[in-house]
Amino acid sequence: MNLETLRRRIMAARNKAPVDLVLRGGQVADVFRGCLERVDVAMADGIIVGLGDYDGPGLDVSGKVVCPGLIDGHLHLESTMLSPPEFARAVVPRGTTSVIIDPHEIVNVLGVTGLEYILSFHDRLPLDLFVMLPSCVPASPLETSGAQFGLEELSRYRSHPAVLGLAEVMNFPGVIAGDAEIMAKLSLFRHRVVDGHAPLLSGKDLNAYRVAGIGSDHECTLLTEAQEKLARGFYLMLREGSAAKNLADLWPAVTPASLRRTLLVTDDCHPDDILHQGHMDRLIRRVQFLGGDPLAALTMATLNPAEYFRLPHLGAVAPGYQADLVVLNNLEEFGVEKVFKRGRLVAAAGSLVDEVGAAAEATPPLAMQVKDLSLASFTIPAAGDTVKVMKLLPDQLLTAQVLVSTPAVDGLVQADLGRDILKLAVVERHHGTGNVGLGLIQGFGLRRGALASTVAHDSHNIIVVGTNDADMLVAVKHLVDSGGGLAVAAGGEIVAALPLPIAGLMSPEPLAQVAGRYEAVTQASRALGAAMASPFMTLSFLALPVIPALKLTDRGLVDVNRFTFVPLFGPD
Repeated sequence: MNLETLRRRIMAARNKAPVDLVLRGGQVADVFRGCLERVDVAMADGIIVGLGDYDGPGLDVSGKVVCPGLIDGHLHLESTMLSPPEFARAVVPRGTTSVIIDPHEIVNVLGVTGLEYILSFHDRLPLDLFVMLPSCVPASPLETSGAQFGLEELSRYRSHPAVLGLAEVMNFPGVIAGDAEIMAKLSLFRHRVVDGHAPLLSGKDLNAYRVAGIGSDHECTLLTEAQEKLARGFYLMLREGSAAKNLADLWPAVTPASLRRTLLVTDDCHPDDILHQGHMDRLIRRVQFLGGDPLAALTMATLNPAEYFRLPHLGAVAPGYQADLVVLNNLEEFGVEKVFKRGRLVAAAGSLVDEVGAAAEATPPLAMQVKDLSLASFTIPAAGDTVKVMKLLPDQLLTAQVLVSTPAVDGLVQADLGRDILKLAVVERHHGTGNVGLGLIQGFGLRRGALASTVAHDSHNIIVVGTNDADMLVAVKHLVDSGGGLAVAAGGEIVAALPLPIAGLMSPEPLAQVAGRYEAVTQASRALGAAMASPFMTLSFLALPVIPALKLTDRGLVDVNRFTFVPLFGPD
């Protein structure tokens, strides 16, 4: 900022120079004191220059509440299945004005090209898009990732203006063991923000994780776990996303003393949930449903993330803060009527104003390199009398390993609908290796057809589950030809699909269209017998070889507890 700009702002604050706009007659949500104050808000040069009586053009907000713009402190944008412009178009009218994202998924697929795609929108949207650089790409040596993103890449991008620090350090065993590569990554960010990911870590191991410089955790599921992490100096991110919903269990950890060390975050937020329930506004209403104070909830979604991520210009309605403001009908309903970004009206009545800042969509390269497939790609010759089966556990990402008699016909393994055993395959899609991992899954519920997806955490190869090889092949080929997405096949044809041509993870289409197609593939899956609430979400985690007990990657069947490949047939 030059001296003349500073002088002009100071004069405006004293009401001795023009202001751009004054919001008059409303109540300001004071997140410093946890109260409402009836006072006008004056803006100039994109900042709040003062609270009080000011001359200049005004907007009457009598009977309304003026609060800071909402901040999501931990989000995987890819989980929304929306491109950055469409995500902004969906959430800014709901009061979200800043997000801190971990682009772990798209970087696993496209590497620096995926990161560049995300960073290209940093200053082109009516939304501050900040980035925490991925700490674990590739996520595991047991699968084929699309890219490498290591020390060289972290060094190259850590000074980018959108980058705040290092994203969730999932390799907590490596941290507490002093792994050389992890230590080097942490050293690069020793004076920056470093997020954690350490489910159930406790005691001296938790002490070591904190000593490493890691400042937060969003993976708490138990109240005692959350309380211990708060007591050891971590910021507690209370997650309420589409997959993991931990807010109710952890809410008792939020006390008057700990309030300022807690953040509300979504982590993973699916398009249908955004459409029907909202984004950060949903979390604030959820806190109130649990008996929490609305101003406390607001503080957890504004001032707290701004201070944790060292963004001192965000998170409050006060002089000198960026004029990111939300006009509400009231705090309890949290109905958003208007949104200002840097002092400019960007959304009203649930929509962006004149599509402000809706940047033209960039197009990353096609992320689909698959070797020719045929029915033989999914053939499993019976090589034993017993076979390992991955068994789904209700409402969990965990699976069990069971040993059953081999379901074979004429020497080939087949689905066994009587025992709810289906075929499962993971097809490598990044380098054309021809890798196809084959296995069996129990508990999915399909009675006919197949489901396939290019959303398969964390390397995002193609994962397909089916009752027969022919429909599995149809579903996978459709995804290869369309550039990625979700597909449901039955009777040799595609019955529903959601195209995700951006890295096989996101769509350039608007929220309503993406959510509608997501709901359509979900309903089509259920019509074929899929038993769970979110079949594609369940499917997406069956290739993640860091969640016990048995998982499948393009390289084979993985015993996660031992972190090693195991044969499909017979006991180990």
